[in-house]
Amino acid sequence: MTAVTNAKVSYRGQTSLPAELRHRWGIDTGGEIGFIDLGGAALIVPGGLDSAKLELRRVLSERYEAGLATIDDPDLADQ
Repeated sequence: MTAVTNAKVSYRGQTSLPAELRHRWGIDTGGEIGFIDLGGAALIVPGGLDSAKLELRRVLSERYEAGLATIDDPDLADQ
């Protein structure tokens, strides 16, 4: 499966996760996923809302640290 895919939503709001994602996430027989509404998009994370929040914090922290590493002025780097 590619990193992106489409899914259809039924008139009742139901959709299916692709089998490859269910296998990779270990929820073949059912499980919890978390949704975070980003305004114009949604983030879907296995493990429920707590896992979704942790993953979002991890990604934002990585990006923040990477951004700080690009600052050449030592007086600004710790602000």
